[in-house]
This record gives sequence, C-alpha cells and structure tokens, in this order.
Amino acid sequence: MMTDLYQSQRAMRQMRRQALQRGVIAILDVGTSKIACLVLRFDGTARTSSESEIGAMAGQSGFRVVGVATTRSRGVQFGEITAMQETERAIRTAVQAAQKMADIRVDHVIACFSGARPRSYGLDAQIDLQDQIVTEPEIARVLAACEVPDYGDMREVLHAQPVNFALDNRSGLNDPRGQMGQVLAVDMHMLTVDSAAVQNLVHCIRRCDLELAGIASSAYASGISTLVEDEQELGAACIDLGGGSSSISIFMKKHMIYADTLRMGGDHVTSDISMGLGVPMNNAERIKTFYGGVHATGMDDRDMIEIGGETGDWEHDRRTVSRAELIGIMRPRVEEILEEVRARLDAAGFDHLPSQQIVLTGGGSQIPGLDGLASRILGQQVRLGRPLRVHGLPQAATGPGFSGAVGLSLFAAHPQDEWWDFEMPLDRTGGKSLKRAVRWFRENW
Repeated sequence: MMTDLYQSQRAMRQMRRQALQRGVIAILDVGTSKIACLVLRFDGTARTSSESEIGAMAGQSGFRVVGVATTRSRGVQFGEITAMQETERAIRTAVQAAQKMADIRVDHVIACFSGARPRSYGLDAQIDLQDQIVTEPEIARVLAACEVPDYGDMREVLHAQPVNFALDNRSGLNDPRGQMGQVLAVDMHMLTVDSAAVQNLVHCIRRCDLELAGIASSAYASGISTLVEDEQELGAACIDLGGGSSSISIFMKKHMIYADTLRMGGDHVTSDISMGLGVPMNNAERIKTFYGGVHATGMDDRDMIEIGGETGDWEHDRRTVSRAELIGIMRPRVEEILEEVRARLDAAGFDHLPSQQIVLTGGGSQIPGLDGLASRILGQQVRLGRPLRVHGLPQAATGPGFSGAVGLSLFAAHPQDEWWDFEMPLDRTGGKSLKRAVRWFRENW
C-alpha cells in the first residue's frame, strides 16, 4: 500500500515539474461553500536557492497570478465530495472562468481540501552512517527506517515530511547533506486522511479533463499563507474557519507538525440563524454577513434588522429582529466551534510549545468580535490572518477566504520535501510505532 502511494506521489511531483517547465499551473481550493481557482504563470525564477534545502519554505518569487475565479460550491459537505456530477460542474465553471481571465489553457492542477478526518503521527528513526558523511541515499535510508504505524486500510498518507534531522548530538538541522558524523536521526510528521475522500477528489478532477499535479491539506496551505515567519519558527496554530469545516494546523521550526479538522464551520452558524428566525438559508447568510456578531452591547437591543421573506404574506415578510437577538443565536454556535478547537489543541499538546500564537483565518473569521471571543476561549494571543500578498493577486482575492488557495500557490512553487522525494531502499519494513505528533515533537526536538 505504501509502495503504491509512494509511486503515485512521485508521479504527481513529476507532473508538477512538467507544468512548471511549461510555465502555467492551476490551483484549486475545493471547499464546502466555494471553489476557488487561481491560474499561476511562472517566469523561470521559481527555483530559488532555498528550494534545494530539505523542507525549505521558500519565498513567494517565481510566479504571478494571472487568472482568478470562484464559484459557489456544489455537492461538497464537510469539505468532502458527496455529489460527483455537481462538484464536477462547479470545478469546470471555476477553472474555465479563471482560464478565460488568464487567456491561457491549463492542463495541470494542484488541489487542496479540508475534510477527510486528518490524523497526525510523529515518526522517528536513526541509522549509523556508512562513510561518516551524510549523502542523499543516507537520508533516504533514515527516512525508510521510520516505523510506519498501522493507520488502517481505509486511510491514505497525504503528507510525510522530515521536520528535524540530528547528526550525532546536534539536533535542529534543516539539511544535513554533506556534513560529517557517525549517527543520523530524523523526526518526521505524517498526516493520514480517509482514502475515499481523496479518491473522490482525484476522480472528480480527472473527469474535468485535468491532470492532478499535487494534492495538499488545506490546513497546511492556510498555515503557509497566513503565519508570518516568526510564527512558523517559534510555534503557532492556524485556525481556518470554512463553511462546512474548520481546519487546524500547528507549525514549529517552519514545519507543520500537527493538523486536524472539525466538521463544523460558518454554514452551521447560518443554519442556526435560518432555524431561529424562520428564514431561508440564503437570507440567513445575508443577515449573518451584514449584521452578525458575537458581542452584544446595549445599543444592539435597539438596533433593529429587517429580516424580510418571500412568503407573499406581507405581515410575515416585514418582520424585524434586534441585533442583540441575532447575536444571541450566533454566539452559542461560535463558542461551540472555538471550544472544540481548544480541545483539539489541548490534545495535541499545543500549550507546551515555546510560543502559542493563534491565527484565525478563512471566511468564517470575518464575524465582528470573533478575535476577542477566541482570545477568551482559547486563552492565547489571537490575531486575524489574511493570506500573504502574492504577485498579481487582485484585491478581491486577498481576503481570509483565500488563505487556502494562496497557500497552495506557495506550495506549488516551493513544495517542502516529502518522503517520496527520495529514492527509497526496496527492503524497507513497516513497524507499529505510534505517537501523537506535538508531544513527540517536544520530547525529540
């Protein structure tokens, strides 16, 4: 099973290289509420010096965004495809609109998605060096020596990244190649997801006559684009509040060391408004967007909102509700989502990291007052995060709802090295070692 996965991931990396040589690639963020497509054009400077480092998170040079399109997502629930034909139509719509804006045809896409119940593992291994010098084959050999846990038949490895090398007693090495020593050790973060969710996405993209040149967790992509360098280095969590799901990623020493997803997001808040006020979902979404909040003041009792309807009953359709009542409907659900985020961060051992900055992003992070409520519930420094500026990105695509798409662009241009980027020895054996990622990281770093 690992061998099949290893080959398919290597094939996707090869396709990415071909796409970069041709100079154009599409980025596809398949979410529950929207599908975003960016078309990137590469100018030939995509290979920077830092890309040769193992796991290097490079800057944003080398490409510009030449096409952007979004469309309302269809057939996706909790970040997973549930109605293939509807999702296929939505993806085609977004890709065709982005191609039209870019005035260029795109064959290769890199996709990210948020569901599929991700699970993080920390793996480690060490080997004696044969010639007292670290070479690429020796790095492949130490990665192959990691004991892979029995993660289940219906699961698939999405990311497998070396996050720390140690040579003899020197730890915290990014790239040990060419250095002298006796014993080489590695720590690796592995992320598994439900196979069916990935296979559905792969199948859907192929039905759109597109070649898949890479696939990533949107938790990872959002973290790359919204955490600043210091946060990625010292320890921070990125919470991407989407429509149908919310992604959590923890970064340390510029690497993702943990990821998870909650099956709750902004759509659940909208649904509560719809039920609480007796209005259709699209009306509830409008009310949430224009008048929503989580912190009521005395003024909100007097601030009346017309909630209008289309029943044809004039009396019913001209109802009003106070903003305080609206906040009273929204706040419990937002608190529930944040409490669940807190529980996941606690389980991961986030409070043991040297820095505990939390960054909120995603479309759901735009509710007024959310950062203050999040600071109280999560008990940490919290800020709202927007994606990094990348060349050519129009103003309309710079909001927090584009964190995943922008992060995926950076991932496309400068992917971190993963297990499958090395030529593995054929005789590798899988073991049963299993540790939760952040605790392992604290003990081993």
